[in-house]
Order: sequence, then C-alpha cells, then structure tokens
Amino acid sequence: MDTNTLFSQSISLEELGIENAKIRYQLSADELHAITLQTGQGVENSTGALAINTGEFTGRSPQDRFIVKDSITEDKVWWGNVNIPFSSEAFDKLYTKVTQFLSNKEVFVRDAYVCSDANYRLNVRVVTETAWSNLFCYNMFLRLEEAELAHFSPEWTVVCAPSFMADPAVDGTRQSNFAILDFTKKVALIGGTGYTGEMKKGIFSALNFILPVFKNTLPMHCSANVGEDGDTAIFFGLSGTGKTTLSADPDRKLIGDDEHGWTAENTVFNFEGGCYAKVINLSEENEPDIFRAIKKGALLENVVFKAGTNEVDYDDVSITQNTRVSYPITHIDNIQPGSIGHNPKNIFFLTADSFGILPPISKLTPGQAAYHFISGYTAKVAGTEAGVTEPQPNFSACFGAPFMPLHPTRYAEMLTQKMKEAGVKVWLINTGWTGGAYGTGSRMKLKYTRAMITAALRGELDNVDYENHEVFGIAKPQSCPNVPSEILNPRNTWEDPALYDQKAIELAQKFKANFAKFEEFANAEILAGAPRG
Repeated sequence: MDTNTLFSQSISLEELGIENAKIRYQLSADELHAITLQTGQGVENSTGALAINTGEFTGRSPQDRFIVKDSITEDKVWWGNVNIPFSSEAFDKLYTKVTQFLSNKEVFVRDAYVCSDANYRLNVRVVTETAWSNLFCYNMFLRLEEAELAHFSPEWTVVCAPSFMADPAVDGTRQSNFAILDFTKKVALIGGTGYTGEMKKGIFSALNFILPVFKNTLPMHCSANVGEDGDTAIFFGLSGTGKTTLSADPDRKLIGDDEHGWTAENTVFNFEGGCYAKVINLSEENEPDIFRAIKKGALLENVVFKAGTNEVDYDDVSITQNTRVSYPITHIDNIQPGSIGHNPKNIFFLTADSFGILPPISKLTPGQAAYHFISGYTAKVAGTEAGVTEPQPNFSACFGAPFMPLHPTRYAEMLTQKMKEAGVKVWLINTGWTGGAYGTGSRMKLKYTRAMITAALRGELDNVDYENHEVFGIAKPQSCPNVPSEILNPRNTWEDPALYDQKAIELAQKFKANFAKFEEFANAEILAGAPRG
C-alpha cells in the first residue's frame, strides 16, 4: 500500500465541514502533473513543464480580498480599501456553502508549512478543487518529510474552490470571486477564481499580521541572497523592478525571491519553498536561472505557445501581461541551504522610475529609508493601460500594500529599528529610465545595475565622493566601478537640464501627495526623509 493510500484512509475533512469527499492526499508533483493532463486541464510544454489557464482571473483581485473583523483584528488591522472588513457571520455562512460544495467531490489535500526557520514555522493544510492548484502549493509552500505526516497538526487551512461562485446579494461579497482571511478560525477561504497567487498571497497576508503582532518579526515582500562571507542582502521592489532577476546572482546564494521574515535574532528566513516568477519577455540570456527552472515540475500560467508547437512564446501577452511560472526552489542551482541568512548588511529598494528622475543608485539615511519604504514607489510606463499616455507613479506601501494588514508605519518603524541595530546600509536603485522619461530616454542597462549592486555589496562605494540630489536629498555616488560616471547623475543625462529640474519637482510633489495619508502616524525621523521639492 503506497503512502498516499495509507494516509488518505486516515485523513478526514469532516471537521472542516467537507463530507464524503474522495481525498487525494499528498500526491507527488508527477502525479498532480499527470492528473491535470488526463483531465484535459493542462498541457505539457517543450521543456516538460505543465501549462494551465487560470480562467477569468489572471491576477489577484484586490477589491475582493477581505479580512474578518473580530476581536483579534478589530483594533489592529488598518481597515480601508486594502483591508476590507467582512463579518464573522457572513464568513461562517459562506464557508459552509463552500465546504458543502466540495463535499462528495474529489478534492486534493496537501499538508505543508511556511517559514523555513523552525522557531517561526506555521503548519498549513491546503484543500483544493483542482490538481494543478495543489501542484502550485507543492511548489510554493515548504515540503514535509514523509516521517512528519503521521503527526502533522495544521494550524492554518487554505480552502480553494475556483468553480464555486458566490452570490453577492446573499453572501456579502462584491462579486462572485473572493479571498477572505479569518484570524480566529485560521482559515484562508478562496472561491470564484483560479488564479493560484491568491493562495500564496493569502498565507503571506496572514504572516504579515501574525509575525509582527505575536512574534516580534518583520515580514517583508522582498527577495534575499547570501554572499560568500555570509552577509545577507535584501531586495524590495514591486512587479517589474527586477527583484527576482537581481537577487539571482551567480556569486551569491538565493534565500528566496519574494517573502521573508527578519527576526529579533537578526536572521532572515524565507517563508516559501518555491518561486513564482513573471515570465513576460523571458529569455535565457537575461534571466537564465528562471528560464532553466521551467522544466518538469514547474507550472506555467496563462502562457501562449508558438503556432503549431508546444514551445512557449514568452513575448505573447494576448491572454495577460501577468504570465507566470511556479517551481520549487530546488530548480535553482545556487540556493542557500535551509533558506535562512544571517548578518543582513545591505538593503536595496528597487524602482523602475519611468520619469527618468531618480539616480541609478543612491544611499539613504534611516529616515529616508523609512520614507521610501512607506512610499513603495515605481512608475507605470505609457501604453500599459488604456488611456495611459505618459508615465504614471505607482505607490504601494512597504512595497506590498495589498498584503499588509497593519498600518504601513508599523512595518517602517520595525525596519528602521532593525537597520540601526544591524548597521545595515540602504540603497535606492533605479532600474528604470535614464536620459529622459519613457519615450525619450532609455532603460538603464541591466549590466550597469548589476555592477552598482555588486559594488555596494563589496563595500566599493564606502569611500567614494557623494553629492545629495537637488530635490530628493538622497546621496549619489560620483563614481562606481564598471559604470560610466556620467549616468550616476541623472540631470546630466537629460538634453534639457532645466526640464529635468521641473520634472524632478513634479515627481517630488507626487511623493508628498501620496505620503499625506501617512503623515499623522509617522515620527519626525520619517518625516525628515521626505524630498525637499
């Protein structure tokens, strides 16, 4: 009798309200892959990876993400259009409808955990309607040893039913899809959407509440890696800024690409057991680690094949620009054993400034670091959305506002304290435009960005001359190994320096307008980090 059959007989979902289900427990990646092919829900690409379509939703739906407002969350969550309240009564009724919907059906159950540091480990049971959703969780959550299964006790449960549609008039949702966290029942309830990222981000959001409130640990939407000397680097950045690409450094071991905790013991640990990378315009030349990780066991989402083949066309965005792949971190060669780093020494805030204003690298004071952390700035380029004819600023607090249940200043103050205690240097890196805004200037070359980050990591920028930016006040190095000095001062790269000055002041005003909603909660040190313009 195989392990799956043995444990399927002993696992019951009745305490979750799911009755008489055919339980497919702890299936291997190969088994989940095969079932998805057999049921016609996916196809295999030329490298052996599984490719599926998530249906109507090809990304998260932030307006349909709710948190149950109860005695645990009422006075702690920063309620608003990011953290939308949901009543306990409405949750209970909707939960019952979902579990009844899954009763008497085949369901896929996976026991796993998150947080690679044993002191912060959180056990999770995932119940999914589809095999490919379960494969995603196999890739993304941390995998148990077989000996751990018999005594496994889940603390949180994820229930994911993509084909269950809520009735907004009855269920209290906005529309038929929903992702709801209940911190009392310790459940992430997802329905009406096949987008797998809702499961990952549901548990991430839960940890963003649990770790600071109960564990004195800063949760971070970041990537992280470790150098040969044991120094840890942390990379914050929104989608499209290079967070995954720049942390995949051949000279450094990857801790993880997206979600980490920074503990009171000054360690940095990965929440996850895998990577969930965007694959738009993916090439082996620019992102070799991600490209080579797309093999048997990986799960591609919403990609398009080249005509008449099963080879992915990574430039085709006819389904969505948010094409993605999930894979276990073991698909990357150069990884940090145990996914834990010590001795954080450098933090990089990544922004793709399509206005072409911010320097390609600058050094931040603690106050400036907190200000830019709360701001979480990048910029959308023209043409990415209907009606967008010029660059648009995109601010996301803590570089992950949709996943942060507490007020952003709570995370920023924790970051500032940890920076000071650990003597960490903080750098702002502009991976966006130089020589003008999008449409006039050009994108910063990846080789220059890598050279700047490498110089910062090696301490080669510690003793060079700096000048403060005229408007933002951030310190610009005047020289950097393997980087032309003229690009280090963005004003010098513009054909019209007076126009640069004007646009810099305009961008500073956008920063200040965005920060206005945080001012009453921010301390004097954070407020002093604002731009001067």
